Amino acid sequence: MNPKNSRQDPALMILVVLLVGFGLVMMYSVGSYNGEIRFGDALYYVKKQFFATALGFLAMYLIGCMDYHRLEKYAVAAYLLSLLLSALVLAAGDSYNGSRRWLSLGPLSFQPSEFAKLAVILFLAEKVSRQKKKRNSFLNLLLVIGMVLPVVALVGTNNLSTAVIILGIAVIVVFVSDKRYIQFVWMGALGIGVVAVFLGMESYRLERLAIWKNPEAYEKGYQTIQGLYAIGSGGLFGRGLGESIQKLGFVPEAQNDMIFSIICEELGYVGAVLLIVAFFILIWRFMVISVHAPDLFGALIAAGAMAHIAIQVILNIAVVTNTIPNTGITLPFISYGGTSILFLLSEMGLVLSVSRWQTEKKYI
Repeated sequence: MNPKNSRQDPALMILVVLLVGFGLVMMYSVGSYNGEIRFGDALYYVKKQFFATALGFLAMYLIGCMDYHRLEKYAVAAYLLSLLLSALVLAAGDSYNGSRRWLSLGPLSFQPSEFAKLAVILFLAEKVSRQKKKRNSFLNLLLVIGMVLPVVALVGTNNLSTAVIILGIAVIVVFVSDKRYIQFVWMGALGIGVVAVFLGMESYRLERLAIWKNPEAYEKGYQTIQGLYAIGSGGLFGRGLGESIQKLGFVPEAQNDMIFSIICEELGYVGAVLLIVAFFILIWRFMVISVHAPDLFGALIAAGAMAHIAIQVILNIAVVTNTIPNTGITLPFISYGGTSILFLLSEMGLVLSVSRWQTEKKYI
């Protein structure tokens, strides 16, 4: 079986390269101070990120050149592996800043929750497309969502924000595969209920709600306040690339979750809006590829990637601007994190593989 197009989606490739390149530039700008202070090397963070990015681009190229249909038979195995790795994190994971989210393999460490996002997209695409072929009911599609709840529960024990992303991916994948939209209203209410239960399970999560309402009254609200100072001080055009003041120890871990605040400070509202527009165009390309995929499996892979990026971007920016309570969630392609960029680019390879089979016919 030969692909319909000899090349992958050029717009998607260009957008990914631009976003990753911008991320590396900002990583140097934001991480140089912390790298020099902590490790005596201003390039510490950017070198590690560059290495993971190189591996990610290699994975993207190899996966993008594959026939994505060949991965369908490995979808269940990938999901079961994500379950195993998530359980191992709880049993023998490494803690950083009070969160147990990492597994160590010799000198290397990685976050299984990042692999879980990719595994869930593949698993849902395979299961939902199989259910639709059998013309099963909406109830059976809900049972498919129920099948991902174990990994949501395991990940959510130490990482609620990632669990919300995985659950959101599941809901959106089922949503785009079914025309009976009204049933998703009560389904959304059920999802809110699940999140509320997770919030009540740990006292620190309720504390985050209190900090969100009044960050000035809590010592732990310091990061949020400093991030807002960074956003406000940037103005329309920013202080200039590399000229941030808040990254000099005022915004803790500025190269991670709070990097958007430094982007606002250095590049201003104009730079921030342009970045958001780039993400919007990226999401639009996912939608185009999904609509023109040759089968439901490919369409749902692209829809799952679209859901993943959209939810994560919205949550990160909402956290940085204190629109929602603070959670540990990164900005895709921009924030520091080797595991994140590696699996993000692998995911882009999947979507690029689907794009090689695009047709003019709408399948969903």
